[in-house]
Amino acid sequence: MSVKTLVKTSQYYDSVNLMLVARELSQLPGVKDAAVVMATPANKEILAQAGMLTEDAKTANANDLVIAVDAEIKVLDQVIAMAEVLLQKKPVNPESGTFRPKSLRGAVKSHPSANIAVISVAGRYAADEAWEALHNNLHVLLFSDNVTLEDEISLKKYAVEHGLLLMGPGAGTAILNGVALGFANVIPHGPVGIVSAAGTGLQEVSTLLAKAGIGITQGIGTGGRDLRVEVGGLMMLSGLKALQEDPETEIIVLVSKPPAAEVAKRVLEQVSSSDKPTVACLLGGELIELPARQHVIARTLEEAALKAAQFAGAASPDFSSMESDRALLIKNLRSQFSPGQRYLRALFSGGTLCYEAQVIWQDRLTSTVYSNAPLKPADALKDSTRSVGHTAVDLGEEEFTVGRPHPMINNDLRIRRIMQEAQDSETAVLLLDVVLGYGAHSDPASELGPAVQKASKLAAENGRHLPVITSVTGTEQDPQSLSRQINLMENAGTVVCESNAAAARMAAMIVEGL
Repeated sequence: MSVKTLVKTSQYYDSVNLMLVARELSQLPGVKDAAVVMATPANKEILAQAGMLTEDAKTANANDLVIAVDAEIKVLDQVIAMAEVLLQKKPVNPESGTFRPKSLRGAVKSHPSANIAVISVAGRYAADEAWEALHNNLHVLLFSDNVTLEDEISLKKYAVEHGLLLMGPGAGTAILNGVALGFANVIPHGPVGIVSAAGTGLQEVSTLLAKAGIGITQGIGTGGRDLRVEVGGLMMLSGLKALQEDPETEIIVLVSKPPAAEVAKRVLEQVSSSDKPTVACLLGGELIELPARQHVIARTLEEAALKAAQFAGAASPDFSSMESDRALLIKNLRSQFSPGQRYLRALFSGGTLCYEAQVIWQDRLTSTVYSNAPLKPADALKDSTRSVGHTAVDLGEEEFTVGRPHPMINNDLRIRRIMQEAQDSETAVLLLDVVLGYGAHSDPASELGPAVQKASKLAAENGRHLPVITSVTGTEQDPQSLSRQINLMENAGTVVCESNAAAARMAAMIVEGL
């Protein structure tokens, strides 16, 4: 085998197309591995770990495309040539006989009754498209990330002044009037309205509510930076006020990643202005007591869903009894550890799930958990591509998604990292999330399951047992089917927990003892 790379200077391609090209190349005869990625620092480090970072690739910059192939020498040139052909191939349009607007302006003209635009383009162009939508009096779901903070602030101020929603940037999930946008699940209609500055946070809370038999009125995403000081919670406050005035919404849930204290205070003051029962889950924020009995703070996404379900009159599942039932299993897993196995390694596709797990581990683990999305800056990983001690990696962070599809769409990067952790003699337990819904991978467990089996076999060959804990965020009505995904992961040898929080608690008990 030999490695060859081709650098295409200042060339941009859609990340999903790059994924499809890499997969097609990997399946060609004589090919061991192939990657087609933008030359970001994170992508170059991943190539280096795979032994595919050549001198040419080292000098490429983030605006350059790298085609890297590890294959038999006799087919290298042929595979590189094939990559260029595939990159120029235009996708087949299944609706070739129908009119498809080529611009947002054209779409507005052909659909005058539309009131929302979903924008998913490269970050450098996203703000311009969002302005076009707002100027056409459209609400916006800005799915794109890599949008500047300055653009976000300007867009949101304009939206608030004109009675519009600017959800994003990086707003991965929304459910508006029963319509799922981005990474969203099939959720029944019900009395709970959600405003979330965290996409998978909205997914986890809404699917846990659905499992309790409770539906939602609206699920409004704001983008993960909304509760930063600079942005001031503009969309969180707009969404909250809208739900407080909505006659169908009886209960409100607010979700965010760690917020700025002064912005959290502003949001909670608005909560107190209404009598509607409200659950605020501000992950990693201060646990402020709210004066009214019907307004409560939840420390985790799981707790937020359970409290909202209780407000709606649903019976709460007893997760503590489920965990005690696993006590014997945990002791058995610990008894199989080899000397040196002592660290927890978590590989998340959902950023909010990564934060929730860290909140839980703050109380349950005696050692620091390092992350590329840490609760505290001091706990940041120096190199996101390499684990140190207890490590939780959010593979959906922007450093990994430039020129690469989100890990909820493409499992390739996470599978590489699973194998990397399996080779580390210090890894004691591996934690994975599996997130379902529209927009997500059509069958994630069909790829993650075999990867887990391969990792377990690799660990066993080196005299180690590697337990894998998972949770599945989704509903039975999702395109991927919750029960099918659970069965596939269990058949692969993983322990599937009832929620991400339950999985985090079990992983902690394995590495720390009961």
